[in-house]
This record gives sequence, C-alpha cells and structure tokens, in this order.
Amino acid sequence: MEFRDYYNVLGVKRDASAADIKTAYRKLARKYHPDVNPGNKEAERKFKEINEAYQVLGDAEKRKKYDQLGADFERGTSEDELRRRYAWSQGPRAGTGGFSDFFESFFGFEPRGERYGFSPFEGLGARARGAQRAPDAEAELEVTLKEAITGAQRRIEMAVQDECTSCGGSGLVMEEERHGHSRVIHSARPCPACGGSGIISSRRALEVTIPPGVTNGMRMRLKGQGGRGSKPDLNGDLYLSLRLKPDKVFTVDGRHVRCLLPLWDYEAALGTEITVPTPTGRVSLRIPPESQTGRVLRIKGRGIPGRGKEPAGDLQYELKVLAPTGLSESERALMRQLAERHRARHPADPRSELLGS
Repeated sequence: MEFRDYYNVLGVKRDASAADIKTAYRKLARKYHPDVNPGNKEAERKFKEINEAYQVLGDAEKRKKYDQLGADFERGTSEDELRRRYAWSQGPRAGTGGFSDFFESFFGFEPRGERYGFSPFEGLGARARGAQRAPDAEAELEVTLKEAITGAQRRIEMAVQDECTSCGGSGLVMEEERHGHSRVIHSARPCPACGGSGIISSRRALEVTIPPGVTNGMRMRLKGQGGRGSKPDLNGDLYLSLRLKPDKVFTVDGRHVRCLLPLWDYEAALGTEITVPTPTGRVSLRIPPESQTGRVLRIKGRGIPGRGKEPAGDLQYELKVLAPTGLSESERALMRQLAERHRARHPADPRSELLGS
C-alpha cells in the first residue's frame, strides 16, 4: 500500500490555504480532464490522482487526519494499525473505485463492521469500544380485528443480530503478550465465532403488548428489544409492523368497521329490532321502517378505538334487502294481493330515472 503525498500531487506546500488548494486543483483538473485529452491514459491517471488528492486536502477534517498520520503511515504498528490493515484486507466498498488503496483504506472505505461505526481510519471502532448501539430489528405481526379493538398480549419469535460476545463486536481476535501494564500485539485475525462481522444471528421469544386502537400498517417501537449490545442501554430497538388479519364478517376502513347486513324485505319495510354481530360480541340494532338496500346504520365510536388526537371509528351496518324465496301458494297469493293494493295507490315507478321519464 504505497503512501501518497497529496500535497505533491497538487503542487502545493503543506501550509497552503484552502483557497490555494482549490485553485491548484481546478488548474490541474482542466489540464488533465479526459474531455481535453481523449484516449490519453496518462492524462486519465493524472486526473484520478488529482481528484483523489483534492478529496482529502479539500476536506478540512480529512486533511487534518492525513496530516496527523500520512507521513508516518509505514511506521504504524499499534493495535489500531492492525485493525486498519485487517479491515482493508476485506476489500473496498462498492462505489470507491478509481481511488488508490491508500485512499480507500484511510478515507473512503468502511469494512464489514460499517453499521457499527467501525472505520479503518479510526482503528478500533465505536461499537468495539462499547459506545455504539447494537442493530435494530424488524418483525411483522398479524393481529385480529378483535385484538386491534381490545388490545392483547402476544408471544412472538424473531430473528435478531446480537453483538458477538467472543470479540466484543470488533470482528477481531488479537494475539498478544502482556508485560506488566503494557502489551505486545503479534497479530489480529477474524473472530471465528462471527466470521469477522462482529455480529451473530440468533432467535428470541418475546412477550408483546398490543395496545387497543392499532390499525393496519402501524409500526410499534419496542425500545431495547432489538439486537443485544455489550450493555443493556446499548441494545437496539425492535420495530414491529402490524398487519390486520382479514375478517370473515367485517371490513375495515381506517378506524371504521363495516358489516354487510342482509334483511328480508318485510323487515326492511316494516322496521324491526334484530341481533347483529360486532367484533367483540353481539348487540341489538333497530331497523327503521321503509329501509332500503345501501342504507348505512351506525353505532358511533364502536369501531377501532382512537389513539392520541385521532377519534374512535364507528361500527357501520350497510343494509342489503332480500326478497323471500321458497314461498307457498298461499304466500304467493298474499304477495299478489299486496302488490295489487300497492299499485292501486299509483306509487312512483322505481325505474323512472333509468327510463328518463
């Protein structure tokens, strides 16, 4: 891994100002730009070097790190250096193509442990030092309509990613000797327990409280129930996506719960009081006289309970009027008699709007 003198690449002094660095970069970039030098491989190589140098020196934080370590790169023998070299050996991250190994190792590359804040430039990452949270977990839970209304206690099993206890989440096992208060590190190798990733997959059973008023697609955050870290306060969170199980009787629209309610024509015409289902039991419902198909009767606030400022939904019954079937001859005679009396009063034609009259 060859050390690169970025100041030399841009032709500026080490105490050059940010403005001087930008000016030098723009001048060289125009000179070696591929559009100005089509097919010139040497110009293309120089253009990449110039861009790489400016990526570091044009960024105040990266320049500071480069100035601190760059000149002493080949001398690094500390624990941090061993971790950096291990991380670099895992291969560069997608998207850093075109930069040198030196740049990828120290400025543009994150190894397998990137989700924990482990970067090769910083050496032993924040997670390995116990300062980073373990991974969050995602799970899906199907709930019944009754559970959405009343709440429930459910036991679930889920896959999680815990911090590897063998390596403390660093992904490395160090071979060392101790001499009093000091230690000498001989080598670092990938942790055999986690394969160098710093995490292990496991399954966990969990008791979950479903509060009343949940709706389809709602996400619950269960603090500290995700991946396990080195300390309880570093555990990840569990994000639980709730899916409402389809019901045979009811449909759900937001927080409203609807039922298609069949009635005989005489029940609809005369009015009546009937027993109807609800997601949690049964209630009596009064049917007004002369009700028609499509009419919706509501029981206010008996749908899915509200949460926060959102009000509770209604329990809605959409009427569907049915004609009797299987009539006897005497019943047919009564129906004909009723029809004749009704026609004698010259009622409005129910099909007049369809016929345009």
